[in-house]
Parts: sequence; structure tokens; C-alpha cells
Amino acid sequence: MKVKRNYNFRENLFSIKSKLHGFVLLTVFVAALGTASIGFISSVHQINTYYKRYAYSNAVNFASGLDADYLSRLRAEVESEEFQQLRARAEAEGNEELIKKRLTEKSLWEQYDKTQRSIDNYLGNMSDIRYLYIMAPGESGQEDMYLIDSTEEPIYETGYWEEREKELVGLNTEELKKPTISNGNWGWLCSAYSPIYDSDGKCICIVGCDFSMEQVITERWIFAAYLVGGALLFTVIVQLIAMMFIDKTVIKPLDAITKEMTKFRPAKHLSYDQAGVINLPITHNDEISAIYFGIRTMQINIMDRLNDLFVLQEDKLRAELAIRKKEKRIDQLNEENNRDSLTGVGSKSAYAKKVDEVNDALSKGTAEFAIVMVDMNNLKQVNDEHGHKAGDQYISGCCRMVCDAFKHSPVFRIGGDEFIVVVQGSDYESRHEIFEKLKKNFEDSYAQEDKEPWLRYSASLGISENRSGDTTFDLVFRRADKAMYEEKKKFKQAHGSYR
Repeated sequence: MKVKRNYNFRENLFSIKSKLHGFVLLTVFVAALGTASIGFISSVHQINTYYKRYAYSNAVNFASGLDADYLSRLRAEVESEEFQQLRARAEAEGNEELIKKRLTEKSLWEQYDKTQRSIDNYLGNMSDIRYLYIMAPGESGQEDMYLIDSTEEPIYETGYWEEREKELVGLNTEELKKPTISNGNWGWLCSAYSPIYDSDGKCICIVGCDFSMEQVITERWIFAAYLVGGALLFTVIVQLIAMMFIDKTVIKPLDAITKEMTKFRPAKHLSYDQAGVINLPITHNDEISAIYFGIRTMQINIMDRLNDLFVLQEDKLRAELAIRKKEKRIDQLNEENNRDSLTGVGSKSAYAKKVDEVNDALSKGTAEFAIVMVDMNNLKQVNDEHGHKAGDQYISGCCRMVCDAFKHSPVFRIGGDEFIVVVQGSDYESRHEIFEKLKKNFEDSYAQEDKEPWLRYSASLGISENRSGDTTFDLVFRRADKAMYEEKKKFKQAHGSYR
């Protein structure tokens, strides 16, 4: 029996308070975080732009004071095979004098030394610059050669070929003009380059200017942490203010209305207060107030009309009760008429209705069924020798075996010892297997000679399914009945006939 449960909507309510608080929290957090992100990205862009311009302007500024003709002669010298061999030797021995002597012999040292001091002087005046150097770009774009560096670097570094940083690989001299910020072998650097051209417009070398960005990057992440922390703090403060406002103006009035609504118990002859009509001191001129007065008006109308309809409802209930009793009795009589009182299967009346139903389906061409005729063996002998009570047990047992076999098809008792099965559905698909199994079950039951005669169930069976030419139920019935009588003859020939 299904028990009706009193549904408490307050227990199952997903609180509007949770929804509003969650919405405000999410909105404020996203807005604060988005604003912080925009501020952070804008700040990073401005700082990066500043350092890139600063680095590039210093590279250009220093390059403007260099002698392109001298650098052209210096590059030609250091690229020579003799100089490269001498450079390798000087590096291996750690002897800078070899390079100094070579450049002096080629009348290149004096200008070289002057340029080095200019680099040192520039670095001394511009403390933010980490590296300032002159290099010759390789033709492949894969490597560069140092020409002149600060005095902190050995002189034999002049002529040294070094692989480019990853972000510069493959770029030509024009593209090297664009400053870059990268984290490579030398840490975080803002690098800018200024090409130096000879009178023919050929790029002789490039002035590189590197600003250290380590402190900037560190401060950038600290700034980001402050932004995120500030956004979270701002979110918490706004959320607390929003929660107090929402609770006061929305949640508490709605909660009070919801609580009072559950107290409404309309019944006859009760006053408004006794019935629990909602009554709260809500005076806000807003939607919540409109909801409150709408609910109160509805509850008052319910109470006013309840008493007016009570008498009419009682009369209606009495009339409906009388009708239901009659209908129940009619259903009971119909059920008794359609059920065999002994076995519980369909009666002759139910069988007649089934025949009409099948004939209607045959006329529409939608019928698919088979008929199994069942005629119990030795029922008269059981009745005569052991009484009708034993005979009833014998009939019920045989019927039960038939019903257990054809579980999904209606069974009808059409005579004292005759039953008919209208095979349909899944039973129809396996009709022959079920039929043969039922025959075997009856044979096995009858063969149990150690049991009482009324418990040795036996029946003769016949089956026939509808064919394409069948127009009535009776045609199929006759074939099944004929097949059953053939089986009946075989039983009598095998076991004799009771007289």
C-alpha cells in the first residue's frame, strides 16, 4: 500500500538566500578579479613598453657615436682565419696580450680601447643597463660574433661566435630592431638592438643593450599578489554588505511569509486566526509586499468559500459514495461472472468476449494467435472413486499446470474438464516448445504411481494456430479440438477407458 507523505516544501527548498548570496559573491568576485586582471595587464604592458623604448633609445644613442668605418675594418680583421686561430690560442692560454698585440699591429687597438672605455663610461652613467656590447650578426641568423664588450669581459672574446637566444633565432637585422623581453641564459632581460651601416648601406654590426628585468618581474608578481589579495578583500567586504542588505530586504520577509504559509489549515467553522491565515507586519511597497497581500487575500477567500461549499460538498460526497458502492458491486459481479469460481481462470462469459475480440482482429487482418485445447483424463474416475472434493483438487492441479506453462496467455474453463488457451504475445512465439513441454509434464505427472490418483494430473492436448485463410475463431478452434481428440484416443489406447 502506498502511504501518502506530507510534503514539507521548506525542507526541499533550495534557499533563495543561497542563490542570491552565491550570485552576489560570484558577480563581485568576477568583477573584482576582472578589474584587477585588466589593471595588471595594463600595468605590465606599460612597464614593458617603457623598458623596450628605454633600451632601444640607449642602443640607438650609443650606436650614433660609433665609427662605422672602424668597425668595418675591425670586423674584417676578426673574421679572418689568422685572427680566429689567434683568438682560440689566447682563450686557451688566457692571454689577452696576444689579442692586444694583434690589434695594435693592425692599427686597431687605440680605437678599440677607446670604444671599450665608452662602453664602461656609459654603463657607469646608466646603472639600469646590465649589458652593452657590439656584435656582428651572422648571415644564417643562428649565431652572432662579439666585436667589442666592456672591460669586464676578456679581450679574446672579440671574434667569439655565440648561438643566438631562442627568441632571436632566424631574425634578420631589421627585425632585430624590435626590443624583446625574455628569460634566457642570462635571466630576465629587456634587449634592444641598433644596426650600424657602412657607407654602402650594409649592416656592419649591431649595438645590443640589455636591461635587467629580474627586479621588475619580482615586483610584478608581488603587485599581482596584492591585486588578487585586494580583489578578495574587496569581494569579502562587498559580500558582507550585500548579505546584510539582502537578508533585511528580501530574505527575512520571504522567510517569514514561507513560515506562516505552513500554518494555514483551512477547515469548516474556523475563524481566520484559527485557520492560520497569514498575518505579518509587512508594509514595504515592493513585490514582496504584493506577494504577501496576494497570499493573504487568497487564504481569506478560501476560508470564506469553504463554509459556503461545505453543505453542498457533503451532499455530493454522500451521492458519490452511493455511486461508488454500486459501481463496486457491479465490478464485483462482473469479476465473478468472468472468473471460474474453482480455478480462477476465465469463465465461459469471459471466453465469449475473447472470441469476439479475436474475430474483430481477424476481420482487420491483425490477429496472430493459436488455440490450445485441454481435456482432462480420468476426471470421472476420480470423482466416482474418491469424491468430488478430490475431483476439484484434480481440476485445480491440471489447470495450474496449464497456467504455469502459458504464463502470458489467457486460460478459460469452458466445461467441467475442458480448458482452452488463447496463445498470444511471447507465448505465441514459443508456442510449440511450450506445448511439447506441457505434454511432457502431464505424462511425467501421470507416471507418478506413488501419488494419490487425484494428484496424478493428466490431460489430452491439441494445438492449432490461425492461418491466412481463417476468417473466424471457430475455424482455428475446430482444428485444435480435433487434434486434442486424437491425443485423447491415444491415451485411451495406452491406458484404457474408465467405465
